[in-house]
Amino acid sequence: MQLNQYIDHTLLKPTATETDIKLLCKEALQYSFYAVCVNSSFVTLAVSELQNTSVKVAVVIGFPLGAMASEIKIAEAAYCLEQGADEIDMVINLGWFKSGLYPKVEHEIKNIKSMMGKATLKVILETCYLSEEEIGQACNLCLNAGADFVKTSTGFGPEGATLSAVKRMKDSVGNKAKIKASGGIRDKATALAYIKAGASRIGTSSGVQMMAP
Repeated sequence: MQLNQYIDHTLLKPTATETDIKLLCKEALQYSFYAVCVNSSFVTLAVSELQNTSVKVAVVIGFPLGAMASEIKIAEAAYCLEQGADEIDMVINLGWFKSGLYPKVEHEIKNIKSMMGKATLKVILETCYLSEEEIGQACNLCLNAGADFVKTSTGFGPEGATLSAVKRMKDSVGNKAKIKASGGIRDKATALAYIKAGASRIGTSSGVQMMAP
């Protein structure tokens, strides 16, 4: 598989405009990226721009903190799916996780997955806040809840993806779930290193630069 088909072409900054999102979609089509990844306020625009194309629409929910009430996160996911999102990237509730409330974390993920049909669910762990042991525990919760992917980072934490985190995630999920590496991946060599370490998807705002010869 070519690098472009690993890429979720991403624009999540709070100042992104409609014009910016339209350009994101245009670039995704030009380079045949796997998906675009946008905030939920732009899901209808992205779906409209990419209808009848092969590019998927991924939408972040509970972003970037993951700390809102579960009912709100579930409602946001439902809205995005109703608008035509193909994939949901949800942020784990780190406060619950750090409190040892593992059943609540798992239940929230499971509730969102249960409404998704054939759509893909990625769960963002924000690995910069987790020890290796906690990464393993979080991955197990995601597997138990039926998540399709575990994902490293929002890109809004103090650190993004690391190779060590991706390798730890791969050790935990094996072939039972896929891995998305995101946060701070800005060049082709780095993206390829994450793919070699086990990532099946790369979240980046630098996809166009990566396609340069």
